[in-house]
Amino acid sequence: MHPYRTHTCAELRKSHIGAQARLSGWIHNKRDHGGVLFIDLRDHYGITQVVVRPESGFLDEASRLHKESVVMFEGSVEARDAENLNPKLPTGEIDLAARSYEVLGKCADAPISVFPEEECPEETRLAYRYLDLRRSGLHANIVLRSRIISRLRRIMEELGFTEYQTPILTASSPEGARDYLVPARLHPGKFYALPQAPQQYKQLLMTAGFDRYFQIAPCFRDEDARATRSPGEFYQLDVEMSFVTQEDVFAVIEHVFTKIFSEFSTRAVTSAPFPRLTFKESLLAYGTDKPDLRNPLRLIDVTDIFKAGDFQAFRKIVDKGGIVRALPVKGIAGKPKSFYEELLAFAVALGSGGLAYLVWTGEDVKGPIAKVLPQTDLEKLRLAGGLEKGDVMFFVCNQPKTTVRIAGELRTKVGEMLGLIEENVFRFCWIVDYPLYELDDETKRVVFSHNPFSMPQGGLEALNSKDPLEIKAFQYDIVCNGIELSSGAIRNHSPEIMYKAFEIGGYKKEEVEKNFSALLTAFKYGAPPHGGIAPGVDRLVMLLAGADNLRDVTAFPMNQKAEETMMGTPRPATKKQLEELHIRIAETARGKTKGAEKP
Repeated sequence: MHPYRTHTCAELRKSHIGAQARLSGWIHNKRDHGGVLFIDLRDHYGITQVVVRPESGFLDEASRLHKESVVMFEGSVEARDAENLNPKLPTGEIDLAARSYEVLGKCADAPISVFPEEECPEETRLAYRYLDLRRSGLHANIVLRSRIISRLRRIMEELGFTEYQTPILTASSPEGARDYLVPARLHPGKFYALPQAPQQYKQLLMTAGFDRYFQIAPCFRDEDARATRSPGEFYQLDVEMSFVTQEDVFAVIEHVFTKIFSEFSTRAVTSAPFPRLTFKESLLAYGTDKPDLRNPLRLIDVTDIFKAGDFQAFRKIVDKGGIVRALPVKGIAGKPKSFYEELLAFAVALGSGGLAYLVWTGEDVKGPIAKVLPQTDLEKLRLAGGLEKGDVMFFVCNQPKTTVRIAGELRTKVGEMLGLIEENVFRFCWIVDYPLYELDDETKRVVFSHNPFSMPQGGLEALNSKDPLEIKAFQYDIVCNGIELSSGAIRNHSPEIMYKAFEIGGYKKEEVEKNFSALLTAFKYGAPPHGGIAPGVDRLVMLLAGADNLRDVTAFPMNQKAEETMMGTPRPATKKQLEELHIRIAETARGKTKGAEKP
């Protein structure tokens, strides 16, 4: 017999009744019923109930064992009484009647309750993550993550892709987020950078003649934490393809996502091809380039109506470049005053000066601005929103970016308050035709708005002849339920076009050659048209697990301060380590040195 177990805690069934078995696991729960001890024994696979009776000779000892102690029990499999059957457990028809036991690992008083799964501070959960990971929900999420990644690999291989690995120690690049730097011991004063993404390497693989690449790639960005963004590291399904158009990339990802979301969820999934929305359309109708299509509400632009009207509060803003967005909502005219007061407070908290609205009662139009609008404007607004008796229209007026942001948040808030968000569905869409450039709010200079390696629509001719702010790029995002899962692009594979694109974006030729020399040089030796995308694995798993935070689908995440408190990361380097790396820690204002510890 195996020294620790003959079966897992999920294996034993009615067919094993009468057999001898040995199980090992954690004490999940204990119950003393009239001198008979019932122990739920848990391992990675499931739970089996162990019965310890007085005749075993160790009832008293076993009853004093702490929950979460690791124990081995040996005994015979017996049938449960009819009244004690547990249909919720696969092993719920049998018990293991213990005749011997051995404690394999004692558990002290645990700072986290594994069962029941009581609330505890996140800092405690992360500091004792190995205990937190024993909880059924989190444990299941990590297993789900592994299964999804395994399935992603199989699907990509079925589609003719091959997985290649790219370097982790690479060069710093000026675009994107902040790099994590690694000092080079053999090259004093120089640093490697951990890759924010394998962007340049995967393009170089296309130039090298590898046609369909993918990688479950670790990426590193020194960014602040958010619910949908982990500080430090994350994983993505990195994809690149040669001789493809934008639609070819879409077809691959739609196939992958349709399979993954259908296989790992019972929710309805958008059928391929997924809806395509231009960046401009998305901002207009949804107030964001990450629209949640589960919400049926749509925004409309009514700037022209107020620009020609006499409502001075809005017209003054419009005359200074502002815009007006309206949110038509059907059948809510009977809502109480508190409903509008809550929305007003919400809008003000977002930075709005107020919240104007109109209510079509059937006999007339009411609302804060009803009396100052002529009947002709009221009728134009009604027609623009397709409104009838009982409908309401809300308004946001401000400078363009502020208006779009507030209107988008208002749409979401109203949808949530009215219970309009469609449940148990995954609604996908593509956002396309991103502008290649935008105007920097502070410097007022033309800068790249998205990905500097994207091919401009119209190529070199567009760069030479168009207003930069009107040039679109072959860039795209895929969004699910309001969460961006990935960005991608058809790449700029022409050195001539790249030089010009970066020149418009504020880079001198020398800077481009210095920072992107490998790509530029490779492209001069014949590069195929290519494009790709990189869906975030963490976000994908978060959606499928129904989790609200990436930390609930990551085994050992960092906290919001980019610390991994269980291992004490980051930690100071020793004096010897710093000397080997030719690094000296600068003194603080108080004259104390930080970042080094005694060897």
